[in-house]
Amino acid sequence: MPFHIAIDASRSTSSRPTGTEHYSLRLVQALLAANESLRQPHRISLYLRDHPPAGLFAESAHTQQFVIPFPRLWTHLRFAAALWQSRPDITFVPAHTLPALFPGRAIVAVHDLGFKVFPAAHPPMQRAYLNATTRFSQARADIVLADSQATADDLRRYYGTNADKIHVVYPGVDGDCLRETAADVAAARAKYELPERYFLFLGTLQPRKNIRRLVQAFARWQQEQVDNETALVLAGGKGWLFEDGWLEGARNVRLAGYIDEADKPGLLAGSIALVFPSLYEGFGFPAIEAMRAETPVIASKTSSLGEIVADAGLLVDPQSVAEIAEAMCRCSADEALRRELIQRGRQRAGRFTWAAAAGQVMQAIAALGAPSSIDAAAI
Repeated sequence: MPFHIAIDASRSTSSRPTGTEHYSLRLVQALLAANESLRQPHRISLYLRDHPPAGLFAESAHTQQFVIPFPRLWTHLRFAAALWQSRPDITFVPAHTLPALFPGRAIVAVHDLGFKVFPAAHPPMQRAYLNATTRFSQARADIVLADSQATADDLRRYYGTNADKIHVVYPGVDGDCLRETAADVAAARAKYELPERYFLFLGTLQPRKNIRRLVQAFARWQQEQVDNETALVLAGGKGWLFEDGWLEGARNVRLAGYIDEADKPGLLAGSIALVFPSLYEGFGFPAIEAMRAETPVIASKTSSLGEIVADAGLLVDPQSVAEIAEAMCRCSADEALRRELIQRGRQRAGRFTWAAAAGQVMQAIAALGAPSSIDAAAI
C-alpha cells in the first residue's frame, strides 16, 4: 500500500558536493527510479532549499518538488513547518538531522560517528550540535540507515540504538562515470600538473584522515626506492585543524585541492594506487571509487574500511607507518599483485550500487506497515 513520503533533498544541490551531499543526490535519484517500478508507487514530495538544475530529478506523476528558501535553521523551522502542513506518512532525511518537531514516522541516515570517535578533530560547537542532533534523530526515527556495520555498531555503542531499527544499507558508487579513458588520464595529469607516476589520497585533509603518517610512509618509500620523481598527491580541500607540518619529511608531495567529480576517473586511473589509511570512516567512498576505476587500493583495516574493502585491497594498520610504506612498495613493484587487486576490486565494487541501496530502503519502508496519517485512497 502506497505512502506519502517527504524527503529532505536540500543537500542534493551543492555545487561542490562532499560525501554526504553526493549520497543524498544519488540515493534520492535512485529512490525515484525504484518508486516508478512499483506496482503501486508511493507519492513522494522532495523539499529543497535551492532550485535544482533542470533534469536533476526525473519528472513523474508521483513526485512533486517544493523549493522553500530560508536563511538559517532550515531543517528545524522551514522544513518542519512544511511537514506540519503536508503531514506525510514518512519523512526521510538522508543526513543525520531530523527536525526537532514534526508529525508522522521517520527514516534517517547516519553516515558515521567520527565526532564521537575523534572528538578533538571537530570544532566544539559542531561536535555538540552533531552529538545532540544524532542522539535525537536515532531515538525519534522508526528506521535508522547505517552506511556500514561499523556505523551500526557505533550507534549501539554510543547511543544504545535499538538494533531492530538499524538497517545497514551500503551506499552505491557511480558506474559509468568512473570508466576512464586514456584521454581522461592525460587530462587529469595536465590539469593538476602531475608527473607520470604518483600515489593518490582522495578526501578532506583533516586529522582523522591520517595525513601525517601517510606522508611519513611516502618518505620511507622514497628512501627504499631511491625515487625522486614519483609524487604523493593529496586531493581534497584542507579541513579544520589541517597543519602544514603534516607535509614535512617527504619530497614531491602535491596538494591538488578540491577535485571536480568529472576529474576523478582519470585521476584515480592514472595513479599507482589509492592510499587511504584513514583512522576512521563510516563507509569510505574513495576506496570503492578506486576499485570501480580499476585502481589498486591500500586502506586501513579499521572502522568500516576493512569491512568494505575486504580482500580486494591491501589492508594496513593505520597507526603503522611501516605497514603503509610496505604496502606502497608492494603496489609499486609487483605487477602481478596489481593485476590481482584490480580484478578483485572490480568484482568487489560491483556489489555497491545505488539501485541496490534504493531497493533496500524501499523494503524498509514497506516493513513499516500501512499508512496511518491519511487514508490511502486519498494518496
